[in-house]
Amino acid sequence: MFGIGELTLLLLVIVAVLAVKRLPELMRSAGKAARILKAEKRALKDEDGPAPGADRPPASPQVIRGEATERDAP
Repeated sequence: MFGIGELTLLLLVIVAVLAVKRLPELMRSAGKAARILKAEKRALKDEDGPAPGADRPPASPQVIRGEATERDAP
């Protein structure tokens, strides 16, 4: 009858034929989803407004002075 190689080839051909019919629909759906996600991301960014301190340069690091203590051994 059929060997493993022939059955694999037949399965690949069937999957390819079925995928060709649905590929444009899948790509359209993926494009719509990407546009929706981009619009939602933009809306959230606009809703939050600019980040605090976005118009000024970052401050220099602050040094906090304190005591160093030894840790108890477990």
